[in-house]
Amino acid sequence: MQSVAYRRFRFVGLLTVAAVYLLILVGGVVRSTGSGMGCPDWPKCFGTWVPPTDVSQLPPNYKEVYTAQRVAKNQKLARTLQRLGFAQVAGSIFAHPTQYIETDFNPVKTWIEYVNRLLGALIGVFVFLTAVFSWPYRRRAPAVFWLAVAAWLLTGVQGWLGSLVVSTNLLPVMVTVHMGLALLIVAMLLYAVDRAREQATTLPAAPAVAASGGLRAVLWLGLSGTFVQIVLGTQVRERVDIVSAAANYAGRAGWVAQLGSGFTVHRAFSGVVLVLVLYAAYELWSLGPRLRRLAQGLLAVLVIELLAGVVLAYGALPPAVQPVHLTLATVLFGLQFLVLLAVRARRNGQQIEAPARPARGVVA
Repeated sequence: MQSVAYRRFRFVGLLTVAAVYLLILVGGVVRSTGSGMGCPDWPKCFGTWVPPTDVSQLPPNYKEVYTAQRVAKNQKLARTLQRLGFAQVAGSIFAHPTQYIETDFNPVKTWIEYVNRLLGALIGVFVFLTAVFSWPYRRRAPAVFWLAVAAWLLTGVQGWLGSLVVSTNLLPVMVTVHMGLALLIVAMLLYAVDRAREQATTLPAAPAVAASGGLRAVLWLGLSGTFVQIVLGTQVRERVDIVSAAANYAGRAGWVAQLGSGFTVHRAFSGVVLVLVLYAAYELWSLGPRLRRLAQGLLAVLVIELLAGVVLAYGALPPAVQPVHLTLATVLFGLQFLVLLAVRARRNGQQIEAPARPARGVVA
C-alpha cells in the first residue's frame, strides 16, 4: 500500500517536472518571438521588480546604461572562465556579434520574458518542496533524497545560467548549456520519483522478465540521439535568428534555404532517432502493460514531433510551431529516460510484469 509520504512526494515531483516542461515551452515562445532580451538585466527587469509598460518610464540613455552593465558582467565572467581554463569560451563571449547591441524597448516582448522569469521562480519553489518532501527517504532510500536535493541545488545554478544567457545576449553556447541542464534536472527528478515508487510498490510474485542487452543499448543510443538532436536544434535556432535579422525579418519563406549544413544535419539525424525509437517501441510492446503504455507514448510524441518538424521545414518556420517542436523533443527525452528506468535490472524485489507469451529478444 502506498504511503502518504510517497503520494505527496510523487505529486510534487511530477508537478515540478510538468512545470519544467511548461517553462521549456514558454522559453521557446520567448525565443520564437525574439523576446530573449526583453529584459536586459537580471533578476530585475529594467531595474525594477515590475517591468515598465512604456518607454517613457525609462531614462533616455537606457540602451547605453544596460549595455555597459552587461559588458562589465561579461568581462568578469570571461576572466573567471580564463582562470578555469576555458579560454575559447571566454573569447567567444566578446566575439558574439550582438555583444554590444541593445534592443529597443518593446512592452510585449518585455512582459513575455518577465512571465518566463516568474515561471522559473515558481519552479524553484516546486523543486524546493520536492527536496523537502524527500526527507522521509533519507535513510530507507538515500538516492531519492540526494537526487531531490541535487535537483534543487542545480535549479539555483540554472537560474545563474539564465542570468548569463541574458548578459551574453543569447550566446549560443550559453543557451545550449542552459537547455542541457534543464534536461538533467528533469532526468534527476524522474529518477527520484521512480526510485520512490519502487520503495512504495510491492509487486506480486511473477516470473522475472529482463530486457535484452541489445534493447538497453538501443534505448541508450536513442536517448543520446534525442539529446544530440536537441543540441543541434538550438544551433539551427541560432542560425534562424541570424538569417532573420539579416533579412530584416522579411521574406520568411526563403529563410530555410539559408540555414546551411546545420539544418541539413539536424533533419537527416532525425531519421536516426526515428529508427531507434521505432525499434525500441517494437521490442517494448510485449514486455508488459507499463512498458507498452510507455511505448505508445513514445510513438505518439515522435509522430507529433516529426509532423511539427515537417511544418517548420516546409511551412516557412511558423513561430507558433517552433516552441512546440522544442518542447516535444524534451518530452521525448523524458519518456525515453522513463523507459530506461522501467527496463533496468530490478533490485530489492522489483520486477517488470511478465508478458503473456515469450517475446523476441527477451530472457525469461
